[in-house]
Amino acid sequence: MNAPITDFAGRVVVITGGAAGIGRALGEAFARAGALLVLSDIEAGALAATVDALREQTGAKVDGIVADVSDEASVEELAAEVFRRYGRTHVLVNNAGVGPPGAKVWESTPNDWRWTFGVNVYGVANGIRSFVPRMIASGEPGHVVNTSSGDGAVEPMPNASVYAASKAAVSILTECLGAQLAEEGHPIAVSLFLPSGKGLLDTGLWTSDRNRPAELARETPRTTPGMTVAGIVESAAKAGHEVPIQPLGELADDVLRGIRAGEYCLMLGRDEAAATLRARAERFGAGVNPTQAGHTLLPI
Repeated sequence: MNAPITDFAGRVVVITGGAAGIGRALGEAFARAGALLVLSDIEAGALAATVDALREQTGAKVDGIVADVSDEASVEELAAEVFRRYGRTHVLVNNAGVGPPGAKVWESTPNDWRWTFGVNVYGVANGIRSFVPRMIASGEPGHVVNTSSGDGAVEPMPNASVYAASKAAVSILTECLGAQLAEEGHPIAVSLFLPSGKGLLDTGLWTSDRNRPAELARETPRTTPGMTVAGIVESAAKAGHEVPIQPLGELADDVLRGIRAGEYCLMLGRDEAAATLRARAERFGAGVNPTQAGHTLLPI
């Protein structure tokens, strides 16, 4: 795959889910690299605070536009506004995502599926449908980064079935997008971003319910309490263990490095993931369910 973008100075970069967590870390990295940054998020207050903070910290031009990625019309308005202001988009990062409560497949509710796929899958598809045609029409080099997860793209945690299924869908969707753009010869590269590292990711995914629409509320009470990074760290400390936290800035820096290098899979610890995939392929070839017993089942 060619790498049409190696310098972000003056490039227009759009990031969904940009108010906090990985989206904010990506925004800071792109801003420090000289990009013209557009952050989008469903949380207006958090978005405004992040925009102000990044402007002050980096001196970059940073805009914030509120949008709901699960709403096709909202994403279309976002794309139209970005192109009205700048006339182009060079890097699109479809990053917004949510995580429903962990549950057995037969105990997950219809609204768990609707909400999770609405944000995690339709959100990515909406971003592609609204931005990519405009990016193609502009004739400028571009790059699309879709945020998936090793939980689904590499090896699912069995009790995170809804979330893992949504991220598996994003992974295949991203492969197809890259193949189609390459086949037609458009100067737009594609990458799959799998946040990873050597510790927990302290992001808003753990508290996704704060943005869950009332009409998509869970039909039955969750069977496990919600977890937070702070709670996990505290519980581990009481048991005499230390849980490391993966710095999000390292993930963001690796994404920029990977875009410059023209890499498809953006992931820390990619060699370990490849070994896992090879082992899963062997189990698949032997006619065995690749998802074996022995996983650590963490409710989310």
